[in-house]
Amino acid sequence: MLIEPVIKGVVARTAHPEGCKKAVQNQIDFAKSKNSIVGGAKKVLILGASSGFGLASRIALTFGGSAADTIGVSFERGPSDKGVGTAGWYNNIYFREAAEKEGRIAKNFVGDAFSPAVRQQVVDYIRDEFGGQVDLVVYSLATGVRPNPETGEMWRSCLKTVGEPFAGQTVNIEKDCLEESVLEPASQADIEATEKVMGGEDWQEWIQFLLDQDVMAKGAKTVAYSYIGPEVTYPIYHHGTLGIAKKHLHATSDVLNEQLASIGGTAHVSVCKALVTKASVFIPAFSPYILCLFKVMKQHGLHEGCIEQMQRMFSEHLYGAEQTVVDSNRLIRVDDWELRADIQAEVAKLMEQVTSENFTEIGDYQGYKQEFLELNGFALNGVDYQQGTDVEALKALQP
Repeated sequence: MLIEPVIKGVVARTAHPEGCKKAVQNQIDFAKSKNSIVGGAKKVLILGASSGFGLASRIALTFGGSAADTIGVSFERGPSDKGVGTAGWYNNIYFREAAEKEGRIAKNFVGDAFSPAVRQQVVDYIRDEFGGQVDLVVYSLATGVRPNPETGEMWRSCLKTVGEPFAGQTVNIEKDCLEESVLEPASQADIEATEKVMGGEDWQEWIQFLLDQDVMAKGAKTVAYSYIGPEVTYPIYHHGTLGIAKKHLHATSDVLNEQLASIGGTAHVSVCKALVTKASVFIPAFSPYILCLFKVMKQHGLHEGCIEQMQRMFSEHLYGAEQTVVDSNRLIRVDDWELRADIQAEVAKLMEQVTSENFTEIGDYQGYKQEFLELNGFALNGVDYQQGTDVEALKALQP
């Protein structure tokens, strides 16, 4: 069968396996070509490992100089009679194949990272087959729901403001247009649920469980990912439900840092730049900023995707120096190029010009859409999309 991109709004309903393989290989090639990660982790657990920053972390740590063995946890869907499956399913498979070719361990757990059963399976594997301990835990979960372990009911995160509603335009990738959208004010229940899903509580529970099970090595580190952005995005992000959840995540890193001090370890949050990920395309009124940002950063030769961000973060900030490179709030800042004053001044000028009629010319819409398609294995050079795919053969592949 021929697999073509099917997009509904900002959701890709299909993924191309060969395209996913090519996208993974492109990231591997980049990691091998750049500054090596010196003194990096050797045994790594990545929670949320199948796409975006989690996948890029795994690739950078395996192929970017550290030569790490990795465990990846992700919730993905394989091929069935209903469809070809998710991009993350194939990312897991093709990453593992590439890592094993170079003698690295690349264990995949496909399941709910919030589940106590999955946590126990991961710990059992670390203890029995992974050398007994990990020296880095990457927390990169991006999901909209989390089960309450006591009741089984779902906490559901939301993208809302706190206080006043906010109106803005959002890219509809399916229709190649800008649409007016409104962020409504959140209730207290909305705020609390979003914090439960996207804050630091689950991260802390994972680290506490790993410590209790004595599978964190001496000097082990943990890192989670966040976004702050410039003031122009504050009503959408920083002051909204997402921002409150991320503040909780930042506070959690301080708590974990104190806990890990007992084994000589550390906990940090890395603040990343605005990128096209499966999560970020859902943020209403955020996409016009990204379109303008991409155009300006490319003009200055400063644009980075997930793999560029992660290779730089691990090689220049978390490892490679005597101490982790942080700001005054103990945050790792790989959004530094995005927030340069000259970059933001040029972005602001472009944003003033954006309309529904000219957004594809004013901003880098083609680059934005290209990165979205590549997330799902489409629009990659070197892939023959007219070649039929054998779905039965895909079913034989296992993560």
